[in-house]
Amino acid sequence: MKYTKQDVLRLVQEEDVEFIRLQFTDMFGTLKNVAITSSQLERALNNQCMFDGSSIEGFVRIEESDMYLYPDLDTLTIFPWRPQQGKVARLICDVYRPNGQVFTGDSRYILKRAVKEAADMGYTFEVGPECEFFLFHTDDNGQPTTITHEKAGYFDLGPVDLGENARRDMVLTLEEMGFEVEASHHEVAPAQHEIDFHYDEALAAADNIMTFKLAVKTIAKRHGLHASFMPKPKEGINGSGLHINMTLLKNGKNVFSDPEDSLGLSREAYYFIGGLMRHMKGMAAITNPLVNSYKRLVPGFEAPVYIAWSTTNRSSLIRIPAERGEHTRIELRSPDPSANPYLVLAACLRAGLDGIRGKILPPAAVDKNIFEMTDQEKEKEGIDSLPGSLLEAVRELEKDELLKQVLGEHMSQGYIRAKKQEWDQYRRHVSAWELEQYLYRI
Repeated sequence: MKYTKQDVLRLVQEEDVEFIRLQFTDMFGTLKNVAITSSQLERALNNQCMFDGSSIEGFVRIEESDMYLYPDLDTLTIFPWRPQQGKVARLICDVYRPNGQVFTGDSRYILKRAVKEAADMGYTFEVGPECEFFLFHTDDNGQPTTITHEKAGYFDLGPVDLGENARRDMVLTLEEMGFEVEASHHEVAPAQHEIDFHYDEALAAADNIMTFKLAVKTIAKRHGLHASFMPKPKEGINGSGLHINMTLLKNGKNVFSDPEDSLGLSREAYYFIGGLMRHMKGMAAITNPLVNSYKRLVPGFEAPVYIAWSTTNRSSLIRIPAERGEHTRIELRSPDPSANPYLVLAACLRAGLDGIRGKILPPAAVDKNIFEMTDQEKEKEGIDSLPGSLLEAVRELEKDELLKQVLGEHMSQGYIRAKKQEWDQYRRHVSAWELEQYLYRI
């Protein structure tokens, strides 16, 4: 939907919207907002709404704290869960400096810059996300727990699936907000769910992931549940992923498809896979940004651990789903839903384009279960592993010049510094596991 300023003002008046949330995303992928009343909307649409950038992690220092929000008019959405009189709407914003220059540390701008690079090469980047999450009970104070009474598994349905009602409400709410939901189902672990929405151009897809998380959390709360996008909230069960299905179009045609190839893949598809694999270790700090992310990336729980690709094998990091022709796509299975989607898509796109530019061919596809291979077999096939910890991932990011360029100087320095601090806090923490293991016997 393409809106003009007049369209937005008219819609807000016609729909009796009282509050408008001006939303933006911080470095870590956390949604922030400044709420204004409809009387202030025209000021906001003239890009005159200011906020304190120094109070947002990774933005700016205290002495240069004034930042401006420039609303993207096409992102106007009315929240269906708010009252019908005095409704609440939102606009997603880009962040600018007082001198009218774009703030280079804004993650939405970082994705826009990557999308422009693709456009300059004649490509449009389309993305279909598959986002998993857990629905847990809350305690008597409304605080989240990791308790669930359900025992449902993959594709189970009610009455086994106690979260089914909540999930149905989420899907209906998302559709009311303009989403095209393709599928929703119970995932492998108890209380784990997945909702997949339709392919979209990269920037819209990243905006949709942010909106999706907000809607899911809001509807879960209405059902007395807590929706968690934490990658691995419980030991011994599968963690949550954010699988990214990617397609490049040129003049409206899928460039990954080649019916003459034995696997139905074009040279561009192979090069894109090659670029992803070359930069995968450095990308891990972006796609898997928490200490907890690396508790998910362990053998035995369906999450990928090894840097390999396949057309058949679900243990691979990169999978090419069976559909061909216009539906040919590359699925990256390592990202998790704690990641900043703008940075994830920017990194995926620029890594893939680097593969196309440099004609980087990937190694041969690995069509057997990598988890069952010995270390010698993996070494013989040249199969490398993803970083085993956040610290390892950050060190790989520091070594990858392309990815630092993707993030830009401001973001890469702030991001690496913040992630090292996170690791340091974790390193100093004495956990219950350590007390259980060592206190009584040493």
